[in-house]
Amino acid sequence: MNGRTTTHGEAGIVGDGHKVVLREAGEADLDIAAELFRGYLDFYEVEVEDPQRPRAFLAERLAAGDSFVLLAEVPGAGTVGFTQVYPMISSLAMRPAWLLNDLYVAPVGRRTGAGRALLREVLRRAREAGVSGVQLETAYDNQVAQGLYEAEGFVREEFHVYFHDLAGAGSETV
Repeated sequence: MNGRTTTHGEAGIVGDGHKVVLREAGEADLDIAAELFRGYLDFYEVEVEDPQRPRAFLAERLAAGDSFVLLAEVPGAGTVGFTQVYPMISSLAMRPAWLLNDLYVAPVGRRTGAGRALLREVLRRAREAGVSGVQLETAYDNQVAQGLYEAEGFVREEFHVYFHDLAGAGSETV
């Protein structure tokens, strides 16, 4: 599937009337995917000491088959967005599910429909794959993303998400 291009049909003409072209990232796309990934990390204020680490991380994921990455291109603006999806298992559904872990559109690509096109393509592929559902998280204050997700049928769940940081400062148990 790597390198497969899809014109995102009906959802491809959204926002300001831009056509969004989607493709699954392959090895040849690592530089542009890593640039978008760095923008995503910056958005969430994640400090990365090694500037090559985002590219290496994506290369590792793709080589291992841990995830798939979709890229969104808007003619005249270039490749403006990406999403990374990890397959997982839902014990409650007792079936495969997907974790849409990363979705980012660079400022130049916002309001073009690129984010919506990426989201819809993930959902289309999930239906096609027969997974039980797609899960995602976003920051409490990211109201633009929350509006998009809810408009596309995502429902805020009643569960609380907890995380125990084993890599950061203060992770030692006393």
